[in-house]
Amino acid sequence: MTRPDGREPLERRPLKVTPGYLDYAEGSALVELGRTRVLVAASLTPGVPRHMQGKRSGWLMAEYSLLPRSTVSRTQRERYKLGGRTQEVQRFLGRAFRAAVDLELLPNQTIVLDADVIQADGGTRVASILG
Repeated sequence: MTRPDGREPLERRPLKVTPGYLDYAEGSALVELGRTRVLVAASLTPGVPRHMQGKRSGWLMAEYSLLPRSTVSRTQRERYKLGGRTQEVQRFLGRAFRAAVDLELLPNQTIVLDADVIQADGGTRVASILG
């Protein structure tokens, strides 16, 4: 039995990562995983959240969002209150990246990761991590 996109059950989605996709971010990548496309940008900003002040360490936070026409039907922007799925994905991304980065090398600085889903066709969390 093949999947709706024509792949076999054990066949992976094609993967393409374009690093340095944005000119002004400290780091960025466009990740294409099958028909899913996620733009990930990393920014380094001075200061840390209040709970990290005085700890001689940096911090990392992640923001994740689906652009309005990234899905089959238009998704509303989450301007004032984040949905449960968005909060869960942001927490997941933040925890995953904090586990992989030595934040003590960036005292009193925050890495902000923005993962913007341009087109969603499954695997947006994985594509965000890959970025």
